[in-house]
Order: sequence, then C-alpha cells, then structure tokens
Amino acid sequence: MKIKWTKEALFNIQEIEDFISQDNPAAAIKFTDKLISLVENLTLYPKKGRVVPELSLEQIREIIYKNYRIVYLVKKNTIEVLTVFEGHKLLDKEHIVKTKTN
Repeated sequence: MKIKWTKEALFNIQEIEDFISQDNPAAAIKFTDKLISLVENLTLYPKKGRVVPELSLEQIREIIYKNYRIVYLVKKNTIEVLTVFEGHKLLDKEHIVKTKTN
C-alpha cells in the first residue's frame, strides 16, 4: 500500500513539531518521527486504527498517540492521511467528508 498525506496533515505535523521545539527541539523531532512511523506501519495493517467515532465510516480510521489523533482514509491501494490534531478536539466532519469526496 502507498501512503499519501494531505496538505492539511503535513501542515499540522509541522505545527506540532514547531510547538514542541519551542521547549525541546530534539523531542519535537523524535515526536513527529514517531507519528510518521505509526502511519508507515499502516501499510502492513491498514485497519489497525479504530473507526473514527464522529463519522462511523469503516474506511475512515484513526490512530491515537499520546494526545494526538491521526485520521486516515483506507482506499484499495492507498492510505491517505487526512489530518493530525489534538485528541481533546472533535473531528471537523464536514471538512473530512469534503476531502474524502475530492
């Protein structure tokens, strides 16, 4: 399976790294590397993550790492990372549905 990252997901990963690096640049790189590694492991087990509760759609799943949610779409030969955001927030359903249909 191939992994695709949306612009939003890449932007959010960079924002997370920038935020953490204000206090500890090395920890920021280590943390974002871990997020990316978790996504790369999905090529072996695409349904590893749980179904996103806000959507209840089998093909849109998420992995939770520490206090972040990595939301992705499972397609036939691709995993598309839709967004990465803080776990205490709810997913913007309308945005995800638009991304999924484009």
